Amino acid sequence: MNEALSALAQAATKESVLALKARYLGRKGGISSFLSDLASAAKDERKALGELINAAKGRLEEEIQRRLSSLIEGEKAGRLKGERLDITLPGRTLHAGKSHPVTRVLEEVQDVFLGLGFDVAEGPDVELDYYNFEALNIPKDHPARDMQDTFYVSDEVVLRTHTSPVQIRVMEKRTPPIRVIAPGAVYRRDSDITHTPMFHQVEGFMVDERVTFSNLKGVLTEFLGKLFGPGTGVRFRPSFFPFTEPSAEVDIRCVICSGSGCRVCKGSGWLEILGCGMIHPEVFRAVKYDPEKTTGFAFGLGIERIAMLKYSIDDIRLFFENDMRFLKQF
Repeated sequence: MNEALSALAQAATKESVLALKARYLGRKGGISSFLSDLASAAKDERKALGELINAAKGRLEEEIQRRLSSLIEGEKAGRLKGERLDITLPGRTLHAGKSHPVTRVLEEVQDVFLGLGFDVAEGPDVELDYYNFEALNIPKDHPARDMQDTFYVSDEVVLRTHTSPVQIRVMEKRTPPIRVIAPGAVYRRDSDITHTPMFHQVEGFMVDERVTFSNLKGVLTEFLGKLFGPGTGVRFRPSFFPFTEPSAEVDIRCVICSGSGCRVCKGSGWLEILGCGMIHPEVFRAVKYDPEKTTGFAFGLGIERIAMLKYSIDDIRLFFENDMRFLKQF
């Protein structure tokens, strides 16, 4: 014990103190060897010897901790003595983060549809060609694929071009009535001031036995009124999508000029906002629904498109450039 205390008093660094700790208190150290030899001692002596060994162990642990603390405080004092502290320097401010404008709009869209009784579903970004195209009535030779030129992982695997595949995956697992929205990232080979190779979309659909186009108009008119304000003008124009029939494009009255005509709406007074329609019978057949009994509608909208309108942004690429001067405005 005296040998250990003497060595400890001469230890000048933390490393040497820790080495002594291992030497005397480690598994193969001196104290441990005493405890191992205790079993060979006379039975009437074991208790007294055990108490002596434990007392020595406790004393040595205290002295080691005291020596370590002393050395650490000495090192700290030495560093402070050699440093010049300027107490007039301002503190470092931790800036609070903000939600990205695309995230804010996506959450707002989800909140509106949750309030209308819709569930939220998600699907994989890397999708099978079957779910992304074929089950949605877009066979391999269909010209509609040209409008959704995408990134192919292989002949049968793609980066999804829309969140509509989630519609197929949900209907395969569930039976009507169904009310679901599917938000997420999608990918297409486009890149200009209004398109990026990756953007965000929300697909929505309702399926039951007597769903009509008037139900579709009611849901979308209510949604757009909550998103852009009550009294927002809404119009439906005939269009074409392979997975809906009939199909329509939905416009809102221009939020910039209130319909009087401007550069943003190209003088028409209207802005295209989303596409929609009644789910095609072939889509129902792909998920083994009876198209004679089942009806439903579907719609899809781009989140960046809505964010650009809400915040008067004229270049979609600004959302993804990570420029804090831009992002701090929201």
